[in-house]
Amino acid sequence: MKKLRLAAFAASIFAVAGLLPATPVFAQGLAPAAAGQTADTIAAVVNDGVITQRELDNRVGLITRRLNQQNAPVPPMDQLQAQVLNQMVLERIQLQKAKEDGISVDDAAVQRTLERLAQANGMDLATYRARIEAAGVPWDTFQKDARTELTLSKLREKEVDSKISVSDAEVANYIASQRGPNAGQQNDLHFEHILIKAPLNASQTDIEAAQKKADDLLKEAQSGSKFSSLAKSNSQAADASKGGDMGFLPPSKLPPEWVTAASTLRPGEVNPSVIRTNDGFEIVRLVERRQGQGTSASAPQLVQTHVRHILLRVGDGMSEPQAREKLLEIKKEVQAGGDFAKFAHTYSQDGSASQGGDLGWISPGETVPEFERAMNTLQDGQISDPVRTEYGYHLIQVLGRREAEGSVAQQMDLARQAIGQRKAEQAYADWLRQLRDTAYVDYKISGLTPPQTH
Repeated sequence: MKKLRLAAFAASIFAVAGLLPATPVFAQGLAPAAAGQTADTIAAVVNDGVITQRELDNRVGLITRRLNQQNAPVPPMDQLQAQVLNQMVLERIQLQKAKEDGISVDDAAVQRTLERLAQANGMDLATYRARIEAAGVPWDTFQKDARTELTLSKLREKEVDSKISVSDAEVANYIASQRGPNAGQQNDLHFEHILIKAPLNASQTDIEAAQKKADDLLKEAQSGSKFSSLAKSNSQAADASKGGDMGFLPPSKLPPEWVTAASTLRPGEVNPSVIRTNDGFEIVRLVERRQGQGTSASAPQLVQTHVRHILLRVGDGMSEPQAREKLLEIKKEVQAGGDFAKFAHTYSQDGSASQGGDLGWISPGETVPEFERAMNTLQDGQISDPVRTEYGYHLIQVLGRREAEGSVAQQMDLARQAIGQRKAEQAYADWLRQLRDTAYVDYKISGLTPPQTH
């Protein structure tokens, strides 16, 4: 999100998405080697390079430590080791590609990034360094991994982001979905859904397993099984206990793929295909549609939201249940008359804490999906329950909404940026799979085979 993206860069050292770090670079060389290890061996050959057993042990050790700190279950070691090694292989392939392309990052760029990270966390660089080292991360390792992350970002820009194009027709359709397709009116849509999680950075094996499960559930739903029961038993979304019921929402608050599906569905119908999103695979059922209350102006407009939040990161002594409980306590006190801004200043672990958690005016597409979906369901002044994103847990309050200011051309530029960001995420996932398919990878660990790709 616009003021949290930089924070995610540092938080990736500690985050766990599924079993793996949300950002794949950090964590190399942090955990001690296994006790009694006297000689290093090769875990995998990647083109003309290798990943050593020591590197793999270090990464597995870090993730195991973070899971323990979060009071989360640690998977069987062979399963964890396989997933970590697959992720490391993908990282190594990208770094080799960056070297072939002549991509490098100088010391000045690394220093500027570290300074911005410190500022985003409300610290000077010396204090930020002390915090990193207190977490068990040597500063020179942190600097090295920052350089690697910047290198991969430059590679993505060159190979993927710079090639994304957005047509005028896509912009017009996006604006229509924000403000209504028919003469100033829009239809609110009532969906039920089942989510099978499979982040874009998951291994191909995990993605294929999730897709197969989603395909099987789709067949069950189409054969007459009660959709809400399937959702309660299988969905990995937060609303599974409610049978995946989303209630009525305007198109602007739904994923674009869902809105497209709704255009061909009758009430009660299940979409005939599984929908792939950044979060995983979705089976959706249109329950009902109704005429919405929103109207659009003569010129196309986008809605911006003024929002503030309190962020509690998971780890460093803060478990997931503790973070949720603390935020629920804060919500109760604010609703009883407490000052949200003061709580944000005291407790929030985001760079916006010094501004009382205020993120300013946010346009569609500028936040991570989980944050944006929760934000879009709130009325002015309303406070959310704790919302989980890759950064931790958020308490979100909407302060107001407005139509985007500026000319029609500026509003179209905003829409173009939001569409481009979404297209780039999918294109990046596709590019990674193609890169992996063309690489030579030889796993040296007994019993571990590379994931199948297509």
